[in-house]
Amino acid sequence: MKRADSTTLRPGIGLSFILLLLMAACLWLGFWQLDRMSEKQTLIDTFEQGASMSLTEAISTEVLFARVSITGSYSTKWHLLLDNRILNGQVGVHVLSMFYPVQGDPILINRGWLPLAADRRSLPDVPTTDDRVSLSGILSRPVEAGVRLGEPDALENLKGAKLITYLDMPSIKDVVDDDLSSWIILLGSSEATGFQDRNWQPTVMLPAQHRAYAVQWFALALAMIIMWLVMSRKRVTTGDHPPGSDSTNPGQQKK
Repeated sequence: MKRADSTTLRPGIGLSFILLLLMAACLWLGFWQLDRMSEKQTLIDTFEQGASMSLTEAISTEVLFARVSITGSYSTKWHLLLDNRILNGQVGVHVLSMFYPVQGDPILINRGWLPLAADRRSLPDVPTTDDRVSLSGILSRPVEAGVRLGEPDALENLKGAKLITYLDMPSIKDVVDDDLSSWIILLGSSEATGFQDRNWQPTVMLPAQHRAYAVQWFALALAMIIMWLVMSRKRVTTGDHPPGSDSTNPGQQKK
């Protein structure tokens, strides 16, 4: 008698549902990484195409990454040291100093990187002139995003160098000057009043890295689809005789 083939689903409904959720999550993460890649590329294009204009004009028209030139003087009373900035494997700080332009509101200037002692008790010296100087730099928004643990650092009675874990502009404005600009200037690499690592970039993670992550997530989703297809179909052979029995027609058995 002719045998009949039947097909059964090996992964149960529960396992199939879990795999479906994981696959959907991988696809969502893949497309999210592609969106981030597009955003980073737009940011880099904006940075590279920054126009040259006066500080007042750039702030009033909110031109991100505008190349600005200003004349004024630094405050020598205090400096903010933004912690956890890595250069060539060494921990350091970015130095933020108050600058008073001849025209316009005071503004913070990121003067670059200085090394920091491992115990964080000995803060680096921040040599600063109080003479009137002319500077050039890139207008930017303060980087305030990221994980924040605890309240903003206490800034009362600012004097000398103050180590901070992250930049919280409202807290700074409350303490130092209500007229402080909400923008900052990334000091130009050729300026003598700056420190190390002033090869400014608009983002740490490049678009190519986001694309690579997207490919990984899509590959995981594809692997789950293949795994489900392999597990889901198993050929089960059934017939008149149980497995292991003599399949020879009884009428044709040897006597």
